[in-house]
Amino acid sequence: MDYSIPKLLASAGLLVGLASAAPSSSPLYNSVIETKYGKVQGYPAFSSEPTGNLTNWKDITVWKGIPFAADTAGENRFRPPQKASSWNTTLDAKSFGNVCPSATSDTNLTISEDCLNLNIWSPAKSTGAKLPVVMWSYPAESTAADALFDGGGMADKGIVFVNYNYRTGSFGWLGHPELNEEVYKATGHNSSGNWGMLDQMEAVKWIHENIADFGGDPNHITVMGQSAGSAATYHILNSPLTKGLIKHAIIESGVRDPHDPLCTSLAEGYKTQEYVMAQGLNYTAEKNVSTIAELRKLPMSDLEDNVLDGWSFGATLDYYAMPAKYAVTLKEGAANNVPVLTGNTKDESGAEKQTNITVAEYLADLDDTYTTGNWSKRFLELYPADNDKRADGAYNSMWTDRSKVGTWMWTQLWAESSNKDVYTYFWDHAPPGQDQGAYHESEINYVLNNLYATDKPWTAKDYEIAAKMNGYWSNFIKNGNPNGDGLVHWSPTADDARVHHVGNGWGPIPVASKAKVQLFKEWFATLPTY
Repeated sequence: MDYSIPKLLASAGLLVGLASAAPSSSPLYNSVIETKYGKVQGYPAFSSEPTGNLTNWKDITVWKGIPFAADTAGENRFRPPQKASSWNTTLDAKSFGNVCPSATSDTNLTISEDCLNLNIWSPAKSTGAKLPVVMWSYPAESTAADALFDGGGMADKGIVFVNYNYRTGSFGWLGHPELNEEVYKATGHNSSGNWGMLDQMEAVKWIHENIADFGGDPNHITVMGQSAGSAATYHILNSPLTKGLIKHAIIESGVRDPHDPLCTSLAEGYKTQEYVMAQGLNYTAEKNVSTIAELRKLPMSDLEDNVLDGWSFGATLDYYAMPAKYAVTLKEGAANNVPVLTGNTKDESGAEKQTNITVAEYLADLDDTYTTGNWSKRFLELYPADNDKRADGAYNSMWTDRSKVGTWMWTQLWAESSNKDVYTYFWDHAPPGQDQGAYHESEINYVLNNLYATDKPWTAKDYEIAAKMNGYWSNFIKNGNPNGDGLVHWSPTADDARVHHVGNGWGPIPVASKAKVQLFKEWFATLPTY
């Protein structure tokens, strides 16, 4: 077995007992587990000790490919996830399940509309262990089979880790007037287009109903994700469809002040119903069909290239799964009022380690970004550049600060309607073997403590950083508070414009200078909300 990518396929069901009860001191892979849908066999996550910080690796069981909902092909295409079917033989949960179309270009994976499956890593030695649970939502162009999202490192800390697949592209986000009629008949809500979002919420519901039999506590679920996965987490946090099902939320590289135009492409991004209906009609016509019934009969391959063809699919503001604009939910309060951990990396969302930008290009970018009034001049005063080298640094600094300030401002808005703590981080460590700096996604290996799973020239320093990062995140998953022994104290976000530095340093630092924070505040105040 290749322990660097612990394989796990699995079943989809509520466990009601053990087919062959194992001793309380025995890992669950020594048992065949009886579930609501059939028997399931898990496997050791590791065949030998992985390199890194893991101490309980021998106890970790992994189940792969457990269906949490039915095949989404045919009549289930463009519909909410349906309940999974049962099976008669023991499900050999050794390999990852199918992945959803349009999710990835990895030709080594099996692409199928029968893709709503999840994977579980559990260190439990008893189905009654009641360990805290975390559900990981992956970023765009990824799948639950990606080694970057291996759950063994988090399970080593006494946490049941779950990741899952969800629909994307037209399969996950197509809206259409006919589909609105179907949803209205079923729910009384005139909406469609959020099939991927409903998959994400169905995964939470499945975990709540079934995870106890894998040693997890159904009343202690943290939802967690990065980038597009942070959007999934934010949807779950806000939606009344998941109210009461989660205990904490971790939103990596996601939320901003709702005035920031970056919100259109981050966790807060969405399409209006008007846009979605028009696109759905155009999409149907482009496929040379006139009805949803005909669209459901087309081969899967006919619907896979939509991004390349210029279609723009994503979350829909449907006032059902997504109940309101994020500015409204920030004011009125989210459906799930829980502690939140959120933050950004240094070199993302416009910031790049090296852009080789010239002064002329930098000035043009300022004019294009801050298009009205005297804003570009004011930003140039605080982010000056009189040669190309300084232009490169000023460009990176301005976009990095925008992320930090925007996220900190989101926490201030969140605090107005919530009495739960928010913890905000800033990650600046560049993983070895690359030249992109602390790029988008660069914190994931460290947070999940799974450096063993990916092929980079890790150093002793990287393992040290991973131990601390995973310590903060696992503490938060367990307690709603990242603090613990051996870690620099992390205070909840307050109105003092500070953020917790992680990576190349540890502890509170200013979000930005007071003048820069004030400038972003003033600029954001002139813009509409998203």
